[in-house]
Amino acid sequence: MNPTLLIVGFVWPEPKSSAAGSRMMQLIEVFQSANYDITFASACSKTDHAFDLLSIGVKTENIILNDSSFDAFVKNLNPTIVLFDRFMVEEQFGWRVAEHCPDALRLLDTEDLHSLRKGRQQALKDNKSFNKSYLQNDTAKREIASILRCDLSFIISQVEIEILVNQFNIDERLLYYLPFLLDPISSDTQKKCSSFKDRNHFVTIGNFMHPPNFDAVLFLKTDIWPLIRAKLPKAEMHIYGSYVSEKAKQLHNDKDGFLIKGFTEDVNQVMQDAKVCLAPLRFGAGLKGKLIDAMINGTPCVTTTIGAEGMYGTLKDTNAFIEDDAKAFAIQAAELYSNKIYWNGKQKNGFMIVNTLYDKAIYTKDVLHKIDALLSDLQTHRQQHFLGQILMHHMMQSTKYMSKWIEEKNTEKV
Repeated sequence: MNPTLLIVGFVWPEPKSSAAGSRMMQLIEVFQSANYDITFASACSKTDHAFDLLSIGVKTENIILNDSSFDAFVKNLNPTIVLFDRFMVEEQFGWRVAEHCPDALRLLDTEDLHSLRKGRQQALKDNKSFNKSYLQNDTAKREIASILRCDLSFIISQVEIEILVNQFNIDERLLYYLPFLLDPISSDTQKKCSSFKDRNHFVTIGNFMHPPNFDAVLFLKTDIWPLIRAKLPKAEMHIYGSYVSEKAKQLHNDKDGFLIKGFTEDVNQVMQDAKVCLAPLRFGAGLKGKLIDAMINGTPCVTTTIGAEGMYGTLKDTNAFIEDDAKAFAIQAAELYSNKIYWNGKQKNGFMIVNTLYDKAIYTKDVLHKIDALLSDLQTHRQQHFLGQILMHHMMQSTKYMSKWIEEKNTEKV
């Protein structure tokens, strides 16, 4: 009988809309490679961009927040492993899993450290340098508690592991570094990739509902693009992403070549058509999907310190120029756009980085071995991390009864 995995999703995966969606599909592939029977459940409504999980043999289940119907569902399923998609989901459903399936291994995929992103966003808003006081915010208190309650958390960036260990004193045995998991780029694919002379214009891409992405577009519009356009008057800035807001649409300007393109079905084609990818992120966390897409498709980049964070490990050769100042950013963008020698070097570096740091074969076997080891002696693992049991106990005394109160109120309305 195959082991079973229940994924409780914050949203239904949309790999064409966000890096988070691609990440979830990669995690599903890892467990399918070990013959897990997988069920994906979410309380979120499906959109037109949601991936058809049934087409790859993943069962689906619509669940309800603050409703005991989940209890019966999870008890009947009795999964070997439960994977929570972000800490907010673990808050909602973690205590229910612990109560009805106490022997299930509880995994958390943080996606990125939400508390780090929130703290950086507030520091930018306050026009101050990011420091520990911004890091130790209310979101951090919730997120760290969730990590401690789970048996293991997947962390997408080595930088974030260092923050969790050094700033929050999290035991490294509760953390597992798992970046984007990609197929290697063969030499034949590299040779077939669009060349410098076959490409035109600048590109950026990202879900407009994600605050760092919209801020980056604003930064491009107001501070960076006018400087680039002055140097390259025929160049255009093509901006792609799902869920374009009315505010974003108002930034479109044909005369200035600042073009809001919206959702694309084929990010690879978009990237291969463009000469340079721009990612002027001023806050954020985790690994940046747009930079991964650029590397896969041989598109050199200009980004910021935040954008580059965690992307290159200890490698010195990158696929990007890294600048935080708008003027310096624009100068490097124009230079990369115009200089074939620089451009070819950065493209080559991008292929090397993907094959060196993100080869899924490097991680898949090891993470499955780690999971098997935890499953073989889960009780000992939990005894070594008693603080997590304390937090789960208190959560079940507070969140549990708040949830039951909400459920009762909802019943009264009906």
